[in-house]
Amino acid sequence: MIFWLLLLGLFTYVIVQRSVANVTRTPVWILWLVMMTPAFVWTGWVLLNGENAPIPPVLVLIPFVVCPILYWFLIQWGRPPQSASSENQAAANTAAPVAEKRPVLRPIDKQEESTLQTCFPWTVYYLQNIEYRPQALICRGQLRTSPEVAYKTVRENVENYFGDRFLVVFQEGLNGKPFFALVPNPHLQTISKANVEAPSRPGLAIALLLATLFTTTLAGAAIAGLSKDDLSVELSRLATGLPYAIALMAILGVHELAHYLAARSYKIKATLPYFIPVPPAPFFPFGTFGAFIQMRSPVPSRKALFDVGLAGPLAGFVIALPLLIWGLHHSTLTPITNESGILNFASLKPSLLLPALLGKLTLGSQLTADSAIKLHPVAVAGYLGMIVTAINLTPVGQLDGGHIVHAMFGQRIGAVIGQIARLLVLALAFVQQEFLLWAILLFFIPVVDEPALNDVSELDNKRDLLGLLSLGLLVIIILPAPHVITQVLF
Repeated sequence: MIFWLLLLGLFTYVIVQRSVANVTRTPVWILWLVMMTPAFVWTGWVLLNGENAPIPPVLVLIPFVVCPILYWFLIQWGRPPQSASSENQAAANTAAPVAEKRPVLRPIDKQEESTLQTCFPWTVYYLQNIEYRPQALICRGQLRTSPEVAYKTVRENVENYFGDRFLVVFQEGLNGKPFFALVPNPHLQTISKANVEAPSRPGLAIALLLATLFTTTLAGAAIAGLSKDDLSVELSRLATGLPYAIALMAILGVHELAHYLAARSYKIKATLPYFIPVPPAPFFPFGTFGAFIQMRSPVPSRKALFDVGLAGPLAGFVIALPLLIWGLHHSTLTPITNESGILNFASLKPSLLLPALLGKLTLGSQLTADSAIKLHPVAVAGYLGMIVTAINLTPVGQLDGGHIVHAMFGQRIGAVIGQIARLLVLALAFVQQEFLLWAILLFFIPVVDEPALNDVSELDNKRDLLGLLSLGLLVIIILPAPHVITQVLF
């Protein structure tokens, strides 16, 4: 529990620093302390009273309600006076993923202003006003054609006259009207040409892959029932952990590789997938924290944001599903006990909808309401792959699901959906207590996703349908099986 508290504290500090350090003068450590207070209170209760003692509802609700309100108040209290609107700040934030420090806009002279005005044909986007901000030029007017045509035309004109001096951002304002923002190109000021052209470090990626293969093999051996003494006596028995290791790394690797290939197809600069090795321990026996890629250039459009966001969970699920089915077929049944649960792989309670359906499909009449499943190591990897898919599909902030709803509905509506999703997962945690940590972590992730360069053009019907199906997949993975269905199945 202390380990998880430290991990949560580190994660929270990074999120707070990255999200609000540039918009408020309130010290980051104070904001971090406020956001960590619920975790401190709940952990203190468990340490003093034991894991089996239920936390009083007052200690659950009061910190959960008061701390976010206090957090918001402290941010607003520490905001420096500024004339730039939230629209301008959002436009400037587009450059944040590709530069640690935002470049200051170099003023344009009268001749360049006249040239800029010619970049906006009146039949495409009737330019009415140019606002000068410290980090962006805001160009407001009336859209006269489709958003895609307008963005393509204006961007090409700006590039013809100004080269790669600016990133051209197209967003919807708070009044619903689209505006252009010209943001200084951070590649010219903060990133060397060599780094831009070759952001990946294959040597590091291979080293992390090999290290993670070793730690997940140790974890797989432990899941297969080998103790540390067995491994020390006969090291060759370590190979019993390979099925779990290969299956889990295949799921995680394909997930991130799909993100990488989708990003590269849109000419988005991205790193190779990096695995995170972790020595297996009783409180975290899986051998890895997963894998990730980093995108080093802005996303060009909502279409690209959708395709990159969906590619990972979809590819990972396609690999995890057959592995889970095969693993369930080779799993054994055990009597259900009070310790059985959705995260107890030695006594898995098939109470979630999709695992319950798959369990009944593979094990048939042997699986009854009084049975739990002792998962085969490959089934553990497939089951974890399902959980990872569900976590990533949660429509919050910069998770894959957050990218998907942002691309489908726009940045503002996507943020509203993210807020609702966080509350729904919290409500679900009262039914499935194993989801409580997930619910808490979601409240530390900002719900506002970073905008694409063209954040106005909408998706086609095919992608909208795929987006809805992906959210449906999230629901059937994490939804507790309704009583009517369990009666039919068992």
